[in-house]
Amino acid sequence: MTDGEGTQPQEPVASTRPSQAPPAGNGAKAPEEMTAKAPEDMTVGELVFEVSDRASVLVREEIELAKTEVTEKFNSLLRGSVAGLAAGIFVLLALAMLMHGFAWLLNDLVFNNFWAGFFVEAGLFLLIAAGAGLFAWRAFKRSAPPTPDMAIEEAKEIKAAFDQNGQEDAHD
Repeated sequence: MTDGEGTQPQEPVASTRPSQAPPAGNGAKAPEEMTAKAPEDMTVGELVFEVSDRASVLVREEIELAKTEVTEKFNSLLRGSVAGLAAGIFVLLALAMLMHGFAWLLNDLVFNNFWAGFFVEAGLFLLIAAGAGLFAWRAFKRSAPPTPDMAIEEAKEIKAAFDQNGQEDAHD
């Protein structure tokens, strides 16, 4: 047929050679690319490039771990703060109702003037606020900032391994 009907377009055949495979998302090479040659068969330049490439991937992964760790700690603090705020609002509303009733109770049982019950209640409110403020100040002062503890520990272990490996190579 001359008008192209009945012919199916041919799709290009994808090559499956490892050198044309797309790189991994984090910049790391596929395992078969890394171990294409045994280290004994590689030149000094290739070995330096391989070590440099692996070190840069390692650093990127450590940075990503630190970011993830700080984000998790921050999200945990944020969730706790929101839950504490919601609880505080409801406690405040309940306390207002309770204290209003307490002021009227003081008026009926102790004082002949209903203003006196509200002033006693206001003094009690100020004492509670001072205690809560002191507690909050101490809690924030005691709490540690969100630091990437796992990433820092991992970096120390890597540094120690490099230092130990460098000392062994110097003695050989």
